Amino acid sequence: METPSEHAYPGHWEADVVLRDGGTARIRPITAGDAERLVSFFEQVSDESKYYRFFAPYPRLSDKDVHRFTHHDYVDRVGLAVTVGGEFIATVRYDRIDGQGRSASAPADEAEVAFLVQDAHQGRGIASALLEHIAAVARERGIRRFVAEVLPANNKMIKVFRDAGFTQKRSFEDGAVHLTLDLEPTDASLAVQRGREQRAEARSVQRLLAPGSVAVIGTGRTPGGVGRTVLRNLGAAGFTGRTYAVNDAFAPDTRELDGVPAVRSLAEIPGPVDLAILAVPARRVPEAVARCGEHGVQGLVVLSAGYAESGDEGRARQRELVRQVRSYGMRLIGPNAFGIINTSPAVRLNASLAPEPPARGRIGLFTQSGSIGIALLAGLHRRGAGLSTFISAGNRADVSGNDFLQYWYEDPDTDVVLMYLESLGNPRKFTRLARRTAAVKPVVAVKGARHNGSAPPGHAVPVTRIPDATVSALLRQAGVIRVDTVTELVDAGLLLASQPLPAGPRVAILGNSESLGLLTYDACLAEGLRPLPPRDLTTSATPADFRTALTTALSDPSCDAVVVTVIPHVGETTTPFLTEAAETTQATESAEVTEGTEATEATEATTLARALREATTHTPPKPVAVVHVELPGLAEALSATHAGPAPGAPRPG
Repeated sequence: METPSEHAYPGHWEADVVLRDGGTARIRPITAGDAERLVSFFEQVSDESKYYRFFAPYPRLSDKDVHRFTHHDYVDRVGLAVTVGGEFIATVRYDRIDGQGRSASAPADEAEVAFLVQDAHQGRGIASALLEHIAAVARERGIRRFVAEVLPANNKMIKVFRDAGFTQKRSFEDGAVHLTLDLEPTDASLAVQRGREQRAEARSVQRLLAPGSVAVIGTGRTPGGVGRTVLRNLGAAGFTGRTYAVNDAFAPDTRELDGVPAVRSLAEIPGPVDLAILAVPARRVPEAVARCGEHGVQGLVVLSAGYAESGDEGRARQRELVRQVRSYGMRLIGPNAFGIINTSPAVRLNASLAPEPPARGRIGLFTQSGSIGIALLAGLHRRGAGLSTFISAGNRADVSGNDFLQYWYEDPDTDVVLMYLESLGNPRKFTRLARRTAAVKPVVAVKGARHNGSAPPGHAVPVTRIPDATVSALLRQAGVIRVDTVTELVDAGLLLASQPLPAGPRVAILGNSESLGLLTYDACLAEGLRPLPPRDLTTSATPADFRTALTTALSDPSCDAVVVTVIPHVGETTTPFLTEAAETTQATESAEVTEGTEATEATEATTLARALREATTHTPPKPVAVVHVELPGLAEALSATHAGPAPGAPRPG
């Protein structure tokens, strides 16, 4: 029979946590080998904090104390430490007691608990996180209640207990506040935990997206490399913070590169660095991470490849990267990432490899693939859509889509969330976060790797392999709009970002092609909508006919949304779309033949787009989608007419 003293080290109690300020720390059981760390930690705690912990002056720990606080059986006596960089910054301990407050063993189900947080780290939410973890440990060991004695002046600790959400009793005895906490989770305690989690993870993402300073480590001396591309993009976007180019191969007399300070190491940078972009070979990343951690960098974007996507050796390298990054309290995007973008005028951050910088807009975009990210950025750019933020997480070894859902939930600059997902590392948490976010702003997702039954290369985080039909049900229950292709993802994002939501399922269909109208009618029925009979304007319809028909449809109280279908006019040299643009047509007649053709097509698109736009000006706000076949320039013309419009202006579908 196993006795408490023979209990093995409970490795499953180890956890990485995100703190209130967005930094990270590690919680783990205290072991007998932690004596020096404990003594060093205690020396850095103020006399006041020690007094609050021990109710008396306690300048140093005796050898007996050190032994008692580092030797646990992990059943009746448990100690946990919070570490950053391998050093203690906080501890918590419980001792099982009987009804008279004496040391006891099971079946006694009560324990005395006490905390100590280094003064420099107070206010970061550490005690609250520790209470959640030590409570879970205690429940696992059969403990149902915590008791604590707190001095009345220790307001911070009293607040931690009070705000935890557990059922509790308080009394004043012998000059101290006596607290009893029932450790059974309640709706209130779960809400507190999730609220703390949301604020901490959102803050950690916000620190990545709005840094005051960025260092690009591995910036090449010649144009065209990865680091140099990121440096160029930062400058082109007009990043409002400080930028540094870092490369230990720079010549000693190199002082500037692309208009920013060039240094050989982070140590040469006089102030703090909030975000570091690593564009060095994988073999050199550990050294760069160590230097970043020692310099106090808050977050990393690792563009380097050669990790879990490359096989077993790369997976081991990736696990060590995460361990190293978290040991310094940093957060990590990547490895094998494409970068991050924040178009806020207060930040203007483009720390990515994107060939075309996105315009400012209201869409938040997350992708697990750099190549898909490029395609999505290009598609949105062509359609005139802007982004609030963009993240390509690569192997998402640390920061994932869940973290960004936490951020976008309250982000005032984001109205629509688009996600390209290849795997779900934590489906239960994703469902919970997506449901909450989708309740306040639309969430649209496309799921890649639907049928291969395995995690995509590089996604070496825990992945639950569930059938695609189950994924669809999961997304549907969470209120996520699932689409099948990246093109549909762009279409849905455009509509949701620029159009009001329909009041109901009734859809009016109008256009100059009877066949296209019937196809649209069938598509609406297949999606559970209630389409009205299509209205065929015939191929001779002019922009004025479209304008009149759209105005009528939008004014009809039996219509909740409108789909406009358009095909090019066939059979006449001068199309009906140009009858209202004689001046423009005349202006193009003197151009070269090829140029004239392009100008004519552009004029057709512009004239029709203007007419559709006019129809939405004085009608009730309802969503309008335009579906066209082989009419070059219409999408761009609609985007141009949409610059700064009111909701309800038509968008290409």
